[in-house]
Formats: sequence, structure tokens, C-alpha cells
Amino acid sequence: MKDILTAPFITEICKLTSNLYRLGWDERNGGNISYIVPEAEAAEYLDIKKAIRNIPMTFDGTSLAGRIFVVTGTGKYFKNVMDAPGINLGIIKVKEDGKSLDLLWGYEDGGRPTSELPAHLMTHIERLKADPNHRVVIHSHPTNTIAMTFVHELDERAFTRTLWQMCTECLVVFPDGVGVLPWMLCGNEEIGRVTAQKMKEFRVVVWGMHGIFGTGRDLDETFGLIETVEKAAEIYIKIMNMPIRQTITDDNLKVLAGAFGVTPRAGYLE
Repeated sequence: MKDILTAPFITEICKLTSNLYRLGWDERNGGNISYIVPEAEAAEYLDIKKAIRNIPMTFDGTSLAGRIFVVTGTGKYFKNVMDAPGINLGIIKVKEDGKSLDLLWGYEDGGRPTSELPAHLMTHIERLKADPNHRVVIHSHPTNTIAMTFVHELDERAFTRTLWQMCTECLVVFPDGVGVLPWMLCGNEEIGRVTAQKMKEFRVVVWGMHGIFGTGRDLDETFGLIETVEKAAEIYIKIMNMPIRQTITDDNLKVLAGAFGVTPRAGYLE
């Protein structure tokens, strides 16, 4: 059996968490990641039938029964993942009854998955319905995106249009737009349910005054989606109080969509 510490699903998360911390998007123990690992891939590195311990959960995960995930731990700092992945990460498998998790590896100090796990699992359920190749959920606290939620109306169409106008690549990267939620209490099932509802239509959801929930088929795609939203938000924050002499028009966006073969969200362009 291969060394688990050489598994791409571990080494890539280690690199990503270090980068997110370096960017300042996941301060202290802020932020969390969950990543679906195909059973055959996981079996190369560990005994997927042998549980270290069982972790109960209140969320009904029946529709994810048998799925294996790498998940960052609750209360863990992203800056520490690279040096101690076995403490800060865990590999879990959803039990057949959907009521608990088997810990297959990690959380060596007795830890547990992120408190945002219900939001992650609910999001995985909806994104798998929309895209069978979906694998990743990343929650982070990008500075400028959070700042934008204080000064911009939290209307999805308006918020998306502003982002599209800030940077040419935005429409290409997220033509489906950005979901937006007002401030809500985090770490509970209610915010998970509302986020999952948004994920039926969007791949990225902005949590007002809090951060971003982004999804994708792999870690790079998901990080790139969040990164692009944050870049556009940064430009907006820098220019919002300046006189605007020109912008990317709706006609420009239509030309862009045609050139790159993407379809802008219906009703979002004039």
C-alpha cells in the first residue's frame, strides 16, 4: 500500500491551504475544504473498510453513503496543514445509514471535521446532481469579496454584473453568475440548506460579510473560480469611489461570450 502522505489528494490540499493562508483568505482557523476521493484511488493508500473511530452527525447524509472525503478539521489553522497533515486533515467515509462518519485516517489528536461540514455535504449533494464530475468545496474569507458585501447591494444579478464588468475573464470563468446570501449564522445546518439551494444554480456563493463557498471538479478549478471573483472584487473596491470613464459594456460581454463559447446567465445582460 502506498504512503498516504504522497497521495495527490493530500499533497495538493497541503499546498492549497498554505497558499490560502499566505493570501490572507483563511486567517486563524477560518476556512475549510472538502474533497471527494474516488474509492479506487483512496484504496491505493489506506484500508477503506477499516475505521479508526466513528463520528456521529446530525445531518442526514444517506445520499452520500459510501462516499469518501478529505476534510479539514474543526478549529485547525490552514498554516499548519503542510507540516502536520495527519492532525489537521481527516479522511472520512459516510456510513450506509447516513447518520455518522467512519474516520479512515487523520485527526490524530482526536479532532473532528469542520463545523461547516453540513454545509459542505449539502452542497456536494446538489452539485453532484448538477455535475456528476463535481468533487470539491472550498470555503474561504477573501478580503475584497467580503468588503464588497458591505458596500454593494446584495442582489445576485447586480452583484454578478458588477463582477463581470471588472475584469474580462470573469464572464468566461463564471458565466452562470454568483449566488449571494445576506449575513447568516455560520456553522449550522440552516446556512447549509440555503447555500445548497443556491448551488442548484451556481458554482460559487458569496456569504454576506463572511466569505465564499466555491465548488468545482478539482482543487485548481475551484480555487481559480474563487480567485477570479476575488480579483474582480478587489478592482471594484479600488475604483468604486473614482469617476468611471469607461467600462466593459453589455455589448462587449456578448461579444466575449460568443468568442469563448459561453452562455451568460439568462436575463443578466441588457
